[in-house]
Amino acid sequence: MELSKAGLQNKEQWEAKGYKLPQYDREAVTTATKENPFWIHFGAGNIFRAFQANVVQNLLNAGELDRGLVVAEGFDYEIIEKMNRPHDDYTLLVTLKADGSVEKTVVGSVVESCILDSENDTEYGRLQEIFEKDSLQMASFTITEKGYSLVNGKGELLPAVEADFVAGPEKPASYIGKVVSLLYTRYKAGEKPIAMVSMDNCSHNGDKLYDAVNAFAKKWNENGLVEDGFVAYIDDKSKVSFPWSMIDKITPRPDASVEAILKEDGFAGLEPVITSKNTYVAPFVNAEECEYLVIEDAFPNGRPQLEKGGLMFTQRETVDKVEKMKVCTCLNPLHTVLAIYGCLLGYEKISDEMKDTELRKFVEVVGYQEGLPVVVNPGILDPKAFIDTVLNVRIPNPFMPDTPQRIATDTSQKLAIRFGETIKAYHASNELDVQDLKLIPLVFAGWLRYLMAIDDEGNSFELSPDPLLETVCPYVADVELGADIDVEAKLSKVLQDKSIFGVDLYEVGLADQVCQYFKELTAGVGAVRETLKKYL
Repeated sequence: MELSKAGLQNKEQWEAKGYKLPQYDREAVTTATKENPFWIHFGAGNIFRAFQANVVQNLLNAGELDRGLVVAEGFDYEIIEKMNRPHDDYTLLVTLKADGSVEKTVVGSVVESCILDSENDTEYGRLQEIFEKDSLQMASFTITEKGYSLVNGKGELLPAVEADFVAGPEKPASYIGKVVSLLYTRYKAGEKPIAMVSMDNCSHNGDKLYDAVNAFAKKWNENGLVEDGFVAYIDDKSKVSFPWSMIDKITPRPDASVEAILKEDGFAGLEPVITSKNTYVAPFVNAEECEYLVIEDAFPNGRPQLEKGGLMFTQRETVDKVEKMKVCTCLNPLHTVLAIYGCLLGYEKISDEMKDTELRKFVEVVGYQEGLPVVVNPGILDPKAFIDTVLNVRIPNPFMPDTPQRIATDTSQKLAIRFGETIKAYHASNELDVQDLKLIPLVFAGWLRYLMAIDDEGNSFELSPDPLLETVCPYVADVELGADIDVEAKLSKVLQDKSIFGVDLYEVGLADQVCQYFKELTAGVGAVRETLKKYL
């Protein structure tokens, strides 16, 4: 069994092994798509292959669509060269369900793959053709949040961006430069409308894409490299829109246990490719069953009824509420609790932590009791139902190979939004009392205990990457388990840091509580578990 057009000729063999196959005429769909593409996606990674591509496949199967997707890759061309094209753009989606079942789907909705390389006239010329088409309604993106940045960590223009600003739209080298060049192609073809839809997992993602595109358009215009009307085109929402969206679906790196299942079926050619840019990609994607994609309904060239495939379209304000609901209360804070305490207690899988009595109670209280009272219900998704799914279906899923160590990455950058916003809401409320927050301070104390890089059994462990480790670790560097220390003297400066916690913990009256918890967590070997038992 090989994942390719030729390998799929024997449908009976695949279906006998439990594989769901495309239920449409892929040749006809391919022809129609190449003639009149409606959706091009930038970023050929796992989230796209597992989510958006499968949504379009389902709509093709149901007869709701007659055209498929075009995908373009701009960071790592080898993904297209070594994975998409050898497999005729097919992907195998393996959905790992919480009940232990596995669903295997051959996804064929991607019918053309392109390389975003302005130095390759054939590849880039095809992308320009696509952007000239009247039929094109949407260009979407999953290129990670840093993909929209034009500067480095010091705020300096990236060399490729700086060069592109001077050289213009002919053959740009930077990712965004190439995207804006394609938009300029569409502008010159008659100012044709299009929605530019960031689907990356970051707040106000549409604004991040707009800011990057607009910066290029203005600079090129200032330098006399594009027509004056191009900036106005980018700024005209009736022609070019930059909708906000919220996406949520876990698609971990292809897992060896899934590969073993497929090999047992007789699946050949499963070997992953590790590209020269260190991208790890395989013919299959493993993913959880739950998925959410909420999009601001701003499509100046129209759109198909993708809501029939489960996508949700709404107003910008609602997208913002959904984003805050997820990030500040219903998912991300719960992940951070499990990440911090999972590392301290020696867990290697997030799902295993949900079998831990204290840790399960911890996230239930943080979510339901402390977080929910200040969540603004977006209407389109119910916050309590969302938490129910997170705690009962998503996180406990034993087949999802996610680790507390991965989620603990960059925790210093996450605490302010994941917990600080809840504290601010309590502090501003006439009906709620900040002092009723008992476990959010325990999260903060746990993170400071984590920074000691010593687990609850007294063994050292490696801290996950975080840009502030050199700044925050010294606060606890000389703390020894069981030692009698002046906790406040050691921690007072960091507890005032609004950039970390979102608030000055002294100003809101939670600093003493954090200090008390930290003292208990460092009382000796086993003190983390004893503290959890005491308060949970």
